[in-house]
Amino acid sequence: MFLYNLTVSPSTAINQAIHGNFSGTKQQEIIVARNTRIELLRPDPNTGKIYTLLSHEVFGLVRRIAPFRLTGGSKDYVVVGSDSGRIVILEYNPTKNIFEKVHQETYGKTGARRIVPGQYLATDPKGRAVMIGAMEKQKLVYILNRDSAARLTISSPLEAHKSHSLIYDIAGLDVGFENPVFACLEVDYADADQDISEDAAKNAEKLLTYYELDLGLNHVVRKWSEPVHSRSNMLIPVPGGVDGPSGVLVCSENFITYKHQDMPEQRIPIPRRAQPLEDNTRGVIIATYALHKMKINKQTQFFFLLQTEDGDIFKVTMDHADGEVQGMTIKYFDTIPVTTSMCILKSGFLFAACESGNHQLFSFESLGDDPDDPEITSADFMEAEQAQDEIPLVYYTPRPLKNLLPVDEIESMAPLLDAKVYNLADEETPRIYGVCGRGARSSLRILNQGLEAAELAVSELPGNPSAVWTTKLRRDDEYHAYIVVSFANATLVLSIGETVEEVMDTGLLTTTPTIAIQQLGEDDIVQVYPQGIRHIRADRRVNEWRTPGGQAIINAATNNRQIAIALSGGEIVYFELDNMGQLNEHQERKQMASNITCLAIGDVPEGRQRSRYLAVGCDDETVRILRLDPDDCLESISMQALQGVPSSLCIIEMLDKGTEKGQGTQYLNIGLMNGILVRNILDNITGQLSDTRTRFIGARSVKLFKISVQGRPAVLALSTKPWVSYTFQSRLYLTPLSYEMLESGSMFISEQCPEGVVAIAGNVLRIFTIEKLGQIFNQIAIPLKYTPRKFVLHPGSKTFVVIETDHATYSPAEIKKGLAEKESEGVEYDPSIMELDPAQFGHIRNVPGKWASCIRLLDPFQGETLQLIELEDNEAAFSVAMVQFRTNPHTTLQGEQFVVVGTAKDVRLAPRSCTAGYLHVYKFVQENGRTQLHLLHKTEIDDVPTALLGFQGRLLAGVGKALRLYDVGRKKMLRKSETRSVPNAVVSLHTQGDRIIVTDVQESVHYAVYIHSDNRILVFADDTAPRWTTASIMVDYDTVAGGDKFGNFFVNRLPTSVSHDVDEDTTGSRIIHEKGYLQGAPNKVENICHYFMGDIITSLHRTALITGGREVLLVTTLLGSISILIPFVSREDVEFFQTLEMHMREEAPPLAGRDHLAYRSFYIPVKSVIDGDLCEQYNSLPAEKKRAIADELDRTVGDVQKKIEDMRVRSGF
Repeated sequence: MFLYNLTVSPSTAINQAIHGNFSGTKQQEIIVARNTRIELLRPDPNTGKIYTLLSHEVFGLVRRIAPFRLTGGSKDYVVVGSDSGRIVILEYNPTKNIFEKVHQETYGKTGARRIVPGQYLATDPKGRAVMIGAMEKQKLVYILNRDSAARLTISSPLEAHKSHSLIYDIAGLDVGFENPVFACLEVDYADADQDISEDAAKNAEKLLTYYELDLGLNHVVRKWSEPVHSRSNMLIPVPGGVDGPSGVLVCSENFITYKHQDMPEQRIPIPRRAQPLEDNTRGVIIATYALHKMKINKQTQFFFLLQTEDGDIFKVTMDHADGEVQGMTIKYFDTIPVTTSMCILKSGFLFAACESGNHQLFSFESLGDDPDDPEITSADFMEAEQAQDEIPLVYYTPRPLKNLLPVDEIESMAPLLDAKVYNLADEETPRIYGVCGRGARSSLRILNQGLEAAELAVSELPGNPSAVWTTKLRRDDEYHAYIVVSFANATLVLSIGETVEEVMDTGLLTTTPTIAIQQLGEDDIVQVYPQGIRHIRADRRVNEWRTPGGQAIINAATNNRQIAIALSGGEIVYFELDNMGQLNEHQERKQMASNITCLAIGDVPEGRQRSRYLAVGCDDETVRILRLDPDDCLESISMQALQGVPSSLCIIEMLDKGTEKGQGTQYLNIGLMNGILVRNILDNITGQLSDTRTRFIGARSVKLFKISVQGRPAVLALSTKPWVSYTFQSRLYLTPLSYEMLESGSMFISEQCPEGVVAIAGNVLRIFTIEKLGQIFNQIAIPLKYTPRKFVLHPGSKTFVVIETDHATYSPAEIKKGLAEKESEGVEYDPSIMELDPAQFGHIRNVPGKWASCIRLLDPFQGETLQLIELEDNEAAFSVAMVQFRTNPHTTLQGEQFVVVGTAKDVRLAPRSCTAGYLHVYKFVQENGRTQLHLLHKTEIDDVPTALLGFQGRLLAGVGKALRLYDVGRKKMLRKSETRSVPNAVVSLHTQGDRIIVTDVQESVHYAVYIHSDNRILVFADDTAPRWTTASIMVDYDTVAGGDKFGNFFVNRLPTSVSHDVDEDTTGSRIIHEKGYLQGAPNKVENICHYFMGDIITSLHRTALITGGREVLLVTTLLGSISILIPFVSREDVEFFQTLEMHMREEAPPLAGRDHLAYRSFYIPVKSVIDGDLCEQYNSLPAEKKRAIADELDRTVGDVQKKIEDMRVRSGF
């Protein structure tokens, strides 16, 4: 078994975000690290939308990124700390739209190890040095400079190691142009290692240490050290030199301290929410920060925004003079979701990379200077501190957003906890349903294959039109002037302005249908209609060309200087614009042998008089290319035979080799009557057609229209659903649009809509834009209340039952009880704090061991919650299953399904314990036309039910270490059988026939069989390797695919002989008496595939993603990525891709310096899985490398690209 791994939707979580001028222009960009990818984002300062410019898979775990700029430079570089044991410096090349590796220096072993640097990165603000540190002991400093050719140079590493020390944070101090200084937060554990009593560990001092890089002597010295609070967690560098006093803010639990060598320290508190139910002993710490500098009256001023782990942002300002801090103030700014990074841009935006849920872009409404907001100064706080002998607690009341305004968001499914693939609406492709998020920002996401179309306007038309066009009045106009709509016997002209309204005096003929509209020459418009061509000059003079004797025009192709028409007799007439602005007919006409169904002509290339080729589609299932040069005009030069009659043609240059004009490939797109879209390369010089690709896109004939997407040419293909062919990051995509069926479309550019599409569907005119390029899915989010754990589908009502559980959170019943206690104690509080929106402020935190949980019945079509059952008495739901009981006293209907929810009371996570577990059985009933859940009974059990499964008309339950079989009774569930052969705790259950697959939290997969005669469950096989299983799926009767918590994907198979023997042994006597092997079951499974995913797998599914497509394994991961594993059909394909992968490892080594083979073999050597993401990077290689690899494979470059594309297309993407 060989598999081909393809990432369909990359990881959406952001572990760090930085901002800078990476393109070398004035505009700031954001670079985000998404676990194993690096992405460049550009916020549009005018619209507030965020666009992805570049996304690159680095095949390594990106741990830290930092921007730096050489002194006097205008461009920022990126330093990457990863698991490669190398420091890598990248530069963004805007012309090629790629990251280029400037330097790569090896310093240690690979992998995320404790003493190998890569976890911390700090740069000198003046761009002279960078420090890269490990969790423990090692810190290296590299000096950065430029050579005579202004290229970046990097020195050998200088050591700043300190043995027996743990590092909590590193920051680069702003010291102007003095020797670079780096601040570290460290703890020396040398004494704690020797001391048995643990006193030394409790009393270990945390130190703030300055390391100075002496540029003259070229070494690093420890300059200064001072003890700080033991709960300090973060260092924030303060601007220095001419901008500020320098030094660092040391963030500790409940307070922040300013420290610097030879300077008095200043302290301010971290205010707490005035929440009456909050535990006062719980400390508040700072999670992230952002610094902003601005010039006011030629003076640099700065402020910090610090965010706590509750999501509250505080603004910290400093009062300083002559390099000394006189005081600090802190005031509440706003509350946004908890972030991993915040970036303040000069254009007035705040980018928040959120820990869970969608990432957000805010614009600043104000800078928090409202005098009504209370602020605390360091002087007041330090005075109160001396008076009280302990840290005084300071309170404030949160409020809705006041200083920030949300303007855009980037969808994120992290953490994605469970997913299912269903086709509930009987569509062409199934949808993926996933539960994701954390706490009050959780949601159920419905993922539909296709690009998102944002609808701007909809208006009804007086009839059912057949086609639509837009046109400018002059060639150099920025916006379109008219929308022209053609009906069966008339034409409607609409002008585009503030509103769209009908106009009559355009010179266009409105009493006849229209075949084509084109802006011609500098300022003319041409209208092609069945009886002729109408050429309208700028001064409203009209030239007419009439069709000869009774013939009608049936087709036309136009560009800015050329027109070709097809007459009903199969004749082609060609016109060209001369230098006087006159349309001239070519003296010869071309008679085709069969009826013409469609024509296409490319745009006029820049600096040329004409487009050289005309494509003609005929009903003899061919397309011919005719030359348009004056010497041999309308001469046929090449032909393509097709699988059907062509219905539409489009010649277009796609920018798939770069970002500039002329860096593209000219394609001929052919839409067929039978719903197939064919794409050929049309050679600019010879006019020959090559490299044919076909794709079935719908059951109707295909119509093609030229549009523009993000300033680049694209093709809109309309069949049973609209599709868009576009380029993104120099790669060609063909993706469906999540929109209704359209008849005709055209590009639309106006002042309100800088780039859109106008289209007709039935009798409705629609204007929409296409956004979020490169994404394969669009999402619908249905909000949930707590963190979702699992969900199941009820097939009868097509509703979902979702279980949601949050730890250390107040449930509604606990809130009522807690408030009643506070009121009885006479505690006063602001009632408005209890009415805050949990989606913004989060749920009220409780002490560990307290749970909030609910069971939700959800209609995915309407997105509404039909019922919400809150669990009380500190009960939490952990598992859910749909079960059809064979003998059921609660129903008379055959095949009725019940939902069983496994809950537990007073659960403690470590060590794992609970006071009681329960099995709730619910019946689906109809009340007032709505589906509801009705509780039948609740059965107490002795442990947490972690997995439930319907098994042969009964319920199979994993209860702690036990695997039990239950049947339904009148008053409770009745235990029928039990085995305690599972070592730790059951994670998931699967079954086929009498075979049961049990996965353990720590000990991989166990194969068990149910013996009917003895009513026993016997484990007969297990794995040789311990695996901390997180998800699994039965691929077939003997094969299981799974994932573990370290990011490994594996496929295990039971040997056929063992499987056969177990099935033959119906009494189970042989299994009972067989001796265990290696302290486990008597038989062992074989590992047939292994692969490191780089992320924790949360669900696996065996499914076909298109009707008639091959079945694949669909994998979802915790950080929101969706991958597919495609099984190979032939040995030839396996050998081809293995060889390609080998060459790609040599020719395109990963960007972060990781060895690709070592990365995919992170824990166990990769086996029988080929990395499709690496193979797909073949398309972005330089031409000579492509040719070299293709020669090694004995193929042409086109053949290799086609094979790579086919793997993706055949599986549904």
